Amino acid sequence: MYLSIEQVIEALKHLETMHTFFGTTFLVLKAHNLPIGRTIDFPLIQKDKEFLTQYYKPYTQSQWYYRVSRTSAGGSQHWLSPKFPGGGLQKVRSQDPLKRAFLHPKDSSMWGWQTNYIDVLRSCLYRGDKVAAFHLAVWLYREREWPDETTGEDILWTFIDEFQVSQEEVDALFDVTVPEPVRFQQSKITWKEFLAIIDQMPPDAEREQGGTLVYLQLRGIGPAPELEFEPAERINLITGDNGLGKTFLLECAWWALTGLWSGLPAHPYVRDAYITYQIAGEFSKSKKTTLAYDWQRQSWPPRPIHETVPGLLIYARTDNSFAVWDPARLLQTSSGENVPEEVVFSPNDVWDGKQTTYGGRSRFISNGLISDWVKWQNSPTRHPFDTLRQVLNRLSPSEFPLQPGEPTRLPNDARDMPTLRLPYGDVPLVHAAAGMRRIVSLAYMIVWAWNEHLIQSEATHKRPEQRMVVIVDEIEAHLHPRWQRLIAPAMLEVQQDLDENLQMQFFITTHSPLVTASVEPSFDATTDKLFKLDLVEPGVSEQIVRLEEMPFIKHGSSDAWVTSDVFGLEQARSVEAEQAIEAAKALQLDDNPNSENVRRVHADLVKYLAQDDAFWPRWIWFAEQYGVGV
Repeated sequence: MYLSIEQVIEALKHLETMHTFFGTTFLVLKAHNLPIGRTIDFPLIQKDKEFLTQYYKPYTQSQWYYRVSRTSAGGSQHWLSPKFPGGGLQKVRSQDPLKRAFLHPKDSSMWGWQTNYIDVLRSCLYRGDKVAAFHLAVWLYREREWPDETTGEDILWTFIDEFQVSQEEVDALFDVTVPEPVRFQQSKITWKEFLAIIDQMPPDAEREQGGTLVYLQLRGIGPAPELEFEPAERINLITGDNGLGKTFLLECAWWALTGLWSGLPAHPYVRDAYITYQIAGEFSKSKKTTLAYDWQRQSWPPRPIHETVPGLLIYARTDNSFAVWDPARLLQTSSGENVPEEVVFSPNDVWDGKQTTYGGRSRFISNGLISDWVKWQNSPTRHPFDTLRQVLNRLSPSEFPLQPGEPTRLPNDARDMPTLRLPYGDVPLVHAAAGMRRIVSLAYMIVWAWNEHLIQSEATHKRPEQRMVVIVDEIEAHLHPRWQRLIAPAMLEVQQDLDENLQMQFFITTHSPLVTASVEPSFDATTDKLFKLDLVEPGVSEQIVRLEEMPFIKHGSSDAWVTSDVFGLEQARSVEAEQAIEAAKALQLDDNPNSENVRRVHADLVKYLAQDDAFWPRWIWFAEQYGVGV
């Protein structure tokens, strides 16, 4: 059995204040039995390097070492360069008071302990606190397999014996407390488990793939003077009134992930405008990056190369255009760097194909929905048509499923035209209703982007992405209430049709209470979040836009969602009905209501309320008390 990841986490907390020397060079010298009061020829830099390689390289593919002890430079300096044994570590032991612990002629390889070395080392303890010996042993032995009957005492004394730590050194320098219980696990700690603790890749590691957005801050751009957005890893449902910045937030999220604007770039209105963002891969997060608007160039600066490369991205915009960013589709910049290609598809591009010029010649980015649909449908393997059919079926109402029909021809069009099989016959896609065309476009772009990603990944000998980000603006646009009630839950299940191992992060804006009600069965507070953009009044005469994370409360019916804090309506009725009810409530609270006013309000209620409206029982008894017959 092996020490558990929880035990290592606890150990790292106790080692933060340890002087780096005690976890490195001290143990090297003790393991090689450095003499006291005399010197020997000892290749300390070489032995330090061997020791660091054995115990301080949790990521074996990296040349950098991980330092567990405190650092004044902050967490970013926990990774130590390959030069550390002969540079930083040598500098540590050559400074006062530590250098007074050694017998070491300058510019020589002769080393020995001074006779008072323990007193000198004691003065190096942080605030006098002794080194946590057990927790240091946990770090050093985190990959060692232990017998089933191993105790914490066994681990502690193994450390003391192997590094030949004397009793005098133990008494002066080490805390030998052993916590109980000591936790073990059946398998060795993986790099993925360890990375989840430190949340930071070494600088020379290959950039991690499959990034998703975990942080976005905007200042001086958009409707809000300052906005902070911390998305969830799966569902991000964004509500708010028209004009408060839902679409703008999606555009900025797209830019944070890709470094490109899918439409017009955001233009700031204050001098010190900036965007801060953070991207997380499967194992770690990149640093938060802040980019300020360049007023001289009148543009946002290019993003630096990140540790984490976002996964496959798809953005469905309200005008039926799409943007796709695929890390497997690379273009070479003027500087020779290969960068992922972002492609913006107009509505016509989606249906008829997109062509561009690169390197002086034309190339096709996509054949378009009409051509691909028929080509896939007629393919002997039916790939990826079967996937498209499954996605279409998933995204359509069970009472009105979107099923492909047989291709047909239209007058004055040489192409075979896809059709949908509807209850009243096969309808060419171009003649289908607006809502159907939008869902068909969405299904096609998801399947097309994933299929192209698989093809490009195979061509470049890369593993296909395991993460996808899907952004959908106004997901309910053009959809009947029946469809609004199922589209969001259906989107969450699309990955089952693409790849069962695929993880998807969603950014969805909506004005529909049916959409918010529909996610109640699948909403998980550990992976999902609900946000609202709203106007608030920080001052007497000022209003600003604020993004607020809302607690996700199950309201049940769409009417209850309409009157919840998320949508903020007083009632789920017409404006006239609401005004009539509010007037009726005011009369009921009046100490001396006028009979004429009661008759007038009653007439309005009769005019605007349904006969079975829930307000009638409350009103009828009151009205009869003032002579109004019902």
